[in-house]
Amino acid sequence: MEYDLDSGAHSTFSLHYLLILTTTYRRGVLTEERTQFIHEVISGFTDNYGVELTNLNDEDDHVHILFRAKPTTDLVKFINTVKGATARRIRNEYADELKTDLWGDSYCLISTGQVSLDVLKQYIENQRE
Repeated sequence: MEYDLDSGAHSTFSLHYLLILTTTYRRGVLTEERTQFIHEVISGFTDNYGVELTNLNDEDDHVHILFRAKPTTDLVKFINTVKGATARRIRNEYADELKTDLWGDSYCLISTGQVSLDVLKQYIENQRE
C-alpha cells in the first residue's frame, strides 16, 4: 500500500482535516457564487498557514472544507482566520443581501487520513511480527 506523505526537516506526516462551518441560525445563504468566492478567499492565505486546500463543497447552510496541514499549523488560528476573512469579504461583497453574520459561533473539525483506524490498529498490532 502506498501513501501520499508530506515531509518536513525532521518528520514525515499525512495530516488531513475536514472543517465544517454552518451559517448563523442555519440560514440558507450560501449560493454557488458565494461558495466560489469563499474558496478564492481561503486560497489567498493558505500558504501562510502551511495548508493545502483539497476540496470545498457546500449546501445552502453549511460548507465542508477539506485540507491538508503541517504538524506546525496552528489549526485554531487558521480556522479563526477562515471564519473572519470569509465573513468580512462576503459582508463587503454582498452587503445589500446579507444582513447578519455569515458563520455561527461553533465549528466542527474532523481529523482524517489515508487509512482507517482499523488499518492503523492492525499495523500497530503486527509490528512485532
